[in-house]
Amino acid sequence: MGAGKSSIGKRLSSRFGLAFVDVDREIEARTGATVPTIFECEGETGFRARESATLANLLQREGLVIATGGGAVLDADSRQRMRARGFVVYLQVSLQRQIERLARDRSRPLIAGSDREQVLQRLSALRAPLYAEVADLCFDTDLRFPPQATAQLARLLQAQWNRIPQSGIQETTTA
Repeated sequence: MGAGKSSIGKRLSSRFGLAFVDVDREIEARTGATVPTIFECEGETGFRARESATLANLLQREGLVIATGGGAVLDADSRQRMRARGFVVYLQVSLQRQIERLARDRSRPLIAGSDREQVLQRLSALRAPLYAEVADLCFDTDLRFPPQATAQLARLLQAQWNRIPQSGIQETTTA
C-alpha cells in the first residue's frame, strides 16, 4: 500500500506500449461493487478469493502490466502463477512514507481503523518475505515521485526483463 503500484504501473505500461490493469479496479468492474463494499459483505476471505481468481485470469493474457493488490502474495497459488507467468517487480516503500502517502486515503478497508501504523507494520512483516520470494526485481520507491521512479525502473527493466525474441516484450506483473 502506498508504494506506487498503480501510478508507476500506468506509466510503465504507456512507456512499453502495454495495457495496464489494476487488480482491485478489475474486481470492482467485474462485481459492480467497491473493494470496501466487498470487504463489508464478504470479508477479507471473500475478497481474497475474488482477487486470486481475477489475477489467475489476467495472468493468462499477454502484454499486460498488472498492479496486484498488496495482499495478492498471501495466496500460494497466486505466488506460483506470478512467478510462472510474469516478471514480478516488488515496489518497496518505508513505513514512514506509506503513512505519509496514505494519510488522506479512507478507501482501504485494512487500514480503516485508528492505528494505521501498527496495521501497516503487521502487513509488511507478513507480506514482505512473500514478495521477496516471488520478485524478479526489487525497487525502492521511497524517495521517488512516480515520473522519476518510472524512468529509473524502466531502465532497469530494459536490462533485466525476459524478452520474447519475435514479439519484443513479455508480460510484466508489478507487485
